[in-house]
Amino acid sequence: MPFIELQSNLPASSFPEDFVGRLSSCAAAALGKPEDRIKASFHHSNGRRGSSHLPDVHHGPRGVVTVVGWKVFIHVWVQMLIGGSCSPCVMLSVSAIGVTDTADKNKEHSAKIFEFLTKELHLTEDRIVIQFHALQPHQVGKKGTVMSFL
Repeated sequence: MPFIELQSNLPASSFPEDFVGRLSSCAAAALGKPEDRIKASFHHSNGRRGSSHLPDVHHGPRGVVTVVGWKVFIHVWVQMLIGGSCSPCVMLSVSAIGVTDTADKNKEHSAKIFEFLTKELHLTEDRIVIQFHALQPHQVGKKGTVMSFL
């Protein structure tokens, strides 16, 4: 059950309406995980710290696509900087069981995800940072237990 979280200082209008689904598809392909169960949300803060709003740009109430499995969260208008610059940028966090645990695997994942993000958001690679987190089955709870027992 991968968790994908994207934070950006880009405005919501910079993201195509189907961006959440396409990011999920890209991550599924890059990680070699099935995409058949998705929970995705698009958070928009209008640049105001502490407030969030889910625009009605995706299926479901208040802009939320809800089918349990994958977890994809996108936060826009976040105050952030990379390399000392507040120019448009993205930080992506990828947490998963069994596929983010080696440098060789993450190098492959990174190449595929960078290609998608640079193309979709018109950013250069130096304005994108990806963090990979290796999860153990006992660190993810589901159905009243942890993944170790499912």
